[in-house]
Amino acid sequence: MNTTALIRPAWTPATIALMVIGFMVFWPLGLAMLAYIIWGDRLEGFKRDVNRATDGVFAGCRRASHRTHARRTGNVAFDEWREKELERLAEERRKLDEMLGEFDDYARELRRAKDQEEFDRFMANRNKPAAPTTNNNNGKSNPGLLDEE
Repeated sequence: MNTTALIRPAWTPATIALMVIGFMVFWPLGLAMLAYIIWGDRLEGFKRDVNRATDGVFAGCRRASHRTHARRTGNVAFDEWREKELERLAEERRKLDEMLGEFDDYARELRRAKDQEEFDRFMANRNKPAAPTTNNNNGKSNPGLLDEE
């Protein structure tokens, strides 16, 4: 799923206009737009890190809650099976969380490599000497003027 933001965090005419309008309407809106332009590209990583941290904090609470409030059915075989399945699911969840972290690292590295490639291409194009233009005026010094011979 490829989602593109309507307003990306960069110095574009749209973001500058929104920032100016924000300052004119209510200065904190302009300040928020300025912050988005400057630091908006870091929001996704920040959100992911905060979600991961809060998931870790609340996962411990959930585990403690499930253990203390785990209802026993009275059927020992079923209760044991249920505990094993819950442990298996928790292990699968940990594996999926690890895979998500690995994929995030991989995607971040791909973006960095793409950025590096674009930068290298820019620098190579920038450092190329300008190609000499061919002179098709048969040795005339100013082709725009008529020769008076």
